[in-house]
Amino acid sequence: MNLPQLATALCLAATAGIASAQDPDLARNLAATCANCHGTNGKAVAGSGMEALAGADKGKLLQKIRDFKSGSKPATIMQQIAKGYTDEQMDLIAGYFAAQK
Repeated sequence: MNLPQLATALCLAATAGIASAQDPDLARNLAATCANCHGTNGKAVAGSGMEALAGADKGKLLQKIRDFKSGSKPATIMQQIAKGYTDEQMDLIAGYFAAQK
């Protein structure tokens, strides 16, 4: 490998490392999609009939999302929404809401 090729390879490797660094706001950004139904930061409006997610147990939230995704928990819209998330994203969302007070 000559010097220009080596320099290019090193630059690409450094860029890949930066690109794969996780966005510190990713959990919040993913959870924001839930606000339309479950309220800002998971604080559902009283009397809305929607479940509040803020402060809920992370494991229970994660299991509910997984159940929606698999179809074992029926829903009108959550099955479709949950199918769009990876396991890592579901974990981030559940963790975000569990941390809310």
